Amino acid sequence: MNRLVLVRRGEGGIDALESAEDGTVVQTTRLPAAGLPGFVRAQGRRPVRWVWDDTTRWYPQLLDAGVRVERCWDLRLAHAVLRRSPFVDQAVLVGSDTPGWDGLQPVTVADPALFPLEDPADRLDPVAEHARQQAAVAASAERGRLGLLLAAEASGALVAAEMTHAGLPWRADVHGRLLTGLLGPRPASGQRPAVLERLLTEIRAAFAAPALNPDSPGDLLRGLQAAGLPVSDTRSWTLQELEHPGIPPLLEYKRLSRLHQANGWNWLDTWVRDGRFRSYFLPGGVVTGRWASNGGGALSVPTQIRPAAIADEGWRLVVADVAQLEPRVLAGMSRDDAMAEAARSRDLYQGMVAGGAVATRAEAKVGMLGAMYGGTRGESGRMMPRLTRRYPRAIGLVEEAARAGERGEVVHTLLGRGSPSPGGGSGDPDGLGEPGEQAGSPGDRDRRRRAWGRFTRNFVVQGTGAEWALCWLADLRNRLWRLGGTGRLEQRPHLVFFLHDEVVVHTPEQLADEVVEEVRRAAAEAGRLLFGSFPIDFPLDVAVVRSWADAD
Repeated sequence: MNRLVLVRRGEGGIDALESAEDGTVVQTTRLPAAGLPGFVRAQGRRPVRWVWDDTTRWYPQLLDAGVRVERCWDLRLAHAVLRRSPFVDQAVLVGSDTPGWDGLQPVTVADPALFPLEDPADRLDPVAEHARQQAAVAASAERGRLGLLLAAEASGALVAAEMTHAGLPWRADVHGRLLTGLLGPRPASGQRPAVLERLLTEIRAAFAAPALNPDSPGDLLRGLQAAGLPVSDTRSWTLQELEHPGIPPLLEYKRLSRLHQANGWNWLDTWVRDGRFRSYFLPGGVVTGRWASNGGGALSVPTQIRPAAIADEGWRLVVADVAQLEPRVLAGMSRDDAMAEAARSRDLYQGMVAGGAVATRAEAKVGMLGAMYGGTRGESGRMMPRLTRRYPRAIGLVEEAARAGERGEVVHTLLGRGSPSPGGGSGDPDGLGEPGEQAGSPGDRDRRRRAWGRFTRNFVVQGTGAEWALCWLADLRNRLWRLGGTGRLEQRPHLVFFLHDEVVVHTPEQLADEVVEEVRRAAAEAGRLLFGSFPIDFPLDVAVVRSWADAD
């Protein structure tokens, strides 16, 4: 495999450095920035892995020129993985510009120039960093796992850029009609829609509070307490437990207000253009390896507006999601035969009932969620002894991860992504319960240790689930490209959406059935890549639809 390292030089120039397996440069090609797409296109006749500082800085402009890259090595993403992986000797990774690589962020704002001005990436040495990363992987006892993880992470970066480039088909006229039907006509700037104004009148009358502002949590809490309601917060699930004539209109107001603020007319004006919703997807944006997004809330598109996601004329959307991904991943990584047997059922939880672990599907679900997320009290705690007896390997794996976290140790996913250290200031983007600084009374410290144990318990499963999904994406991306014949990316079947365990493909109608088969084959291949011959199934729910909403 030929490796070509791309390096930005002064005055808009680019060096393409071809390197040998040991990282030494064997040939240098200098070209102007405008000549990069033609140069990349010309290399398509031989297998090349493009090495660059960050996919978000290079690939969008290539896609705009109609050039697709088959494979790359993303130094920014690889650096983040390797710097935290317990499979790696950290001393091998350290160089003079390591702090710069540690802090390098993706670019998510379109710039008319090929490269942004004053880019911190220009102060970094991609050739030296690539050599360090290659050496670190080569020296690892788990280089096979790490190599797969880094290749999948880089493929995910290509997918993310391609999804932003192609965009999710979106009908602004349908979206506008949905908003009008739910909220009333579009209001003037700074005004509430008519339906929210009507609900506000009902709320104020019910609570006898003419100035109540339900958009202010503090004002709303004081109004609820003044009405004699025993509440300490204004969350919807708290309000649902209350009996008061003002609660139904208040809950409806909160629901529609969220829609107006998050996906209303301003969202439509900002994020939908040329019939496409284009957000920025950020692979590895969460510590577990799950994706994040920047702009438009791409990872939380509510069902209320999904009817506006409509395939082009003569095209269809293929929507696929895997059932109960994380329990299946847990069965595979722990190599628990009994849980794998339950996973052969399309509904793993029902398979647990059939296997005699628990009496009902509800008990199976509550017990497994407790095992993976640390709910060891109440109903989930009551299920744990049964699950432990039936699935000792699976439950033992998450229990050991929890104990390791409580001891302040780093845990890792199947392929080697490491968890942050307790109190390391990394944040907890998944809401899994970071304990923060280890300070305070002994009771406080115990609670913090247990909280971090809950985080590490789930980290190993959620992170390995993210690895399975990356392998699914990477293989599916190439299958779709081969399926489409000739033409640019957006003229072939292509991925337009991804969320943890769900993908959406936009495809010509006549290829829809073939796309369905490739989606299933890619899922099976992802299982094989991670778990080898261990018999764990990943069944998919797949729908071929005109509108995304029809897949629900």
